[in-house]
Amino acid sequence: MSELKLKPGNTTLADWREIYRGAMPKLDAACWPKIKASAEAVARIVAKGEPVYGINTGFGKLASVRIPAADLETLQRNIVLSHAAGVGEPMPVAVCRLMMALKLASLAQGASGVRPQTIELLEAMLANDVIPVVPAQGSVGASGDLAPLSHMTAVMIGVGECFTPHGRFPAKVAFVSHGLEPVTLGAKEGLALLNGTQFSTAYALAALFDAEVLYQSALVAGALSTDAAKGSDAPFDPRIHLLRRHPGQIETAEALRNLMAGSAIRESHRVGDERVQDPYCLRCQPQVMGAALSVLRQAAGTLGTEANGVTDNPLIFAEDDTALSGGNFHAEPVAFAADMIALAVCEIGSLSERRIAMLVDPALSGMPAFLTPKPGLNSGFMIPQVTAAALVSENKQKAYPASVDSIPTSANQEDHVSMAAHGARRLIGMIENATAVIGIELLAATQGCDFHAPLASSAPLEAVRRLVRAEVPHLDNDRHFHPDMEKAIAMVRSGAAVKAAGAVALPGIASWHTSIGRDPSRRRAPAQGDHS
Repeated sequence: MSELKLKPGNTTLADWREIYRGAMPKLDAACWPKIKASAEAVARIVAKGEPVYGINTGFGKLASVRIPAADLETLQRNIVLSHAAGVGEPMPVAVCRLMMALKLASLAQGASGVRPQTIELLEAMLANDVIPVVPAQGSVGASGDLAPLSHMTAVMIGVGECFTPHGRFPAKVAFVSHGLEPVTLGAKEGLALLNGTQFSTAYALAALFDAEVLYQSALVAGALSTDAAKGSDAPFDPRIHLLRRHPGQIETAEALRNLMAGSAIRESHRVGDERVQDPYCLRCQPQVMGAALSVLRQAAGTLGTEANGVTDNPLIFAEDDTALSGGNFHAEPVAFAADMIALAVCEIGSLSERRIAMLVDPALSGMPAFLTPKPGLNSGFMIPQVTAAALVSENKQKAYPASVDSIPTSANQEDHVSMAAHGARRLIGMIENATAVIGIELLAATQGCDFHAPLASSAPLEAVRRLVRAEVPHLDNDRHFHPDMEKAIAMVRSGAAVKAAGAVALPGIASWHTSIGRDPSRRRAPAQGDHS
C-alpha cells in the first residue's frame, strides 16, 4: 500500500481518488500544532464552566440540558453508543476507508477540538487497514451523517466490529492483533467524530471517480458503435461545437473524432453514401455526453470543496477560545452533487442503450437482424438489448432527485434535511447498471464491426476490438450469453476498454484543457463528402 501525504484543506481530487483506490493517507506534519491548539482551547472552555453546546450540554433537542464536568467523558461515550443505530449491509471497505480519510482531514484542520491522540488512532487504523463495519443506512444527511459516523467512532472506543486483512473481528480483538488501543473520548470529541458529511461525501466521491471511467468507456463504445453502423464523423467537426461554446461538448467531440481517425470503415462510405443524417444516438453524442461531462465536472468542483472543508459542530476557534454553533454539517451541497451525478450516469446509459437498439435493428444499421448471421434460427443480441433497456429504466427510477426530499427529525429540531446520504449511496448501483449497458454495447459494436471485414476501424478502436475478442469470440450461433456479458462488463468496470484505446487522451473530471476561443481552423477538419 503506497503512502500519500494528506494536506487537510488542500487535498486534490486526484489524491482522494488514490486513497479510494488503496493509498494510505499520512497527515502532513504541519497539522499537529493546530490540532493541539484546538484541543487546548476546548480544555480552557471546559475550565470556564459556562454552558457551550456539544461540550458540556446535551445534543440536538436536549441542548438545553447542562452536563457536569465529571460526566463529560460519559457524555461523549453515550452519544457515540446511542447514535450508532444504523441498519443494512456494511459500507464497501474502499468507501469506508475514504470516509475515514475525509474525517481525518477535517479534524486535522484544528477547528474541531479533538486531541492529537484521538486523531493518531484514526490515522493508525487506516495505516493498519482496520476498517470499521459501518451499516450503510440510517443517515438523512442533516446534522451530519450521525449513525454511520457513530459506528466508525464506536470502533475507536472498542465497540463494534472491524474488517481487517485477516477477516472480520470484534473491535477489541482487531485492535489487540494490530497493536492498537481504544481511546477514551474527551470533551467535544465524540460529537466531532460523528458530526459531519464524510459518509455522504465518501459515497459521492467514489461514485464520481467510477462515473469518470464510465463516461470514458461510453465514449469508446460510442465511437465503435458509430463505425459499426457506418456512421459519419462529420457531426464531430470542431466548427460545429465551437459555435455552441460548451467546453464539455467541444472536448467530447474532439475525443470521438480522434477515436475514429484513420478508420478504413469510415473511409469506405465517405463518398456516395445515400444517407443524409445519422440517428441522434450517434450524431448527438457530443451534445449529450458533453453535457454529462460538464455536470460531472460541476459535481467534482462541489465535492472537491466539501472534501477540504470542516463540517462538524460547534467549531472551535483557538485564537480566542470561541465555540461557534452553526450548520456546516448540513449536506445540501453533497445532495445536489449526488443528484447531478445520478442524472449524468442515467443519460450515459440511456444513450448507450439507444445505440445498442440501433445496431440490432436492420432497418437502421443495415446489418443482419440482432447482429446474428442466421436470424430466426438464432436470437443473437435480442435479449441483451432488452437487458440494457431494463437497466436504463431502473436507473431512470433511481435518478429522481434525492435533494428535493426532506423529513423532520429529532423532535423537529432538525426540521429540514438533505437526504445526501441516500442520494450518494444509490449512485454505486446506478453506475453498476450503466456499466453493464456499456459492456453490452461493447460486445454489440465489436460484433457489428466484424461484419465489415476485411475493413478495419481506427488503430485505437481496433485495439479495443482485440481486447474484446481475446475474451469473447465472434457470435456465429447462439451460446450462453451471460459469461460473454460478464467479461465485457469487467472490461468497462476496470477501465480496461479505456486503457486499450490509450493512444487517444479522453477527457475526464479535471478542468477543461483547451481554450473555448481556440481557432477552429487549427483543428483537423474532416474531408468533404461526409453524410451528416
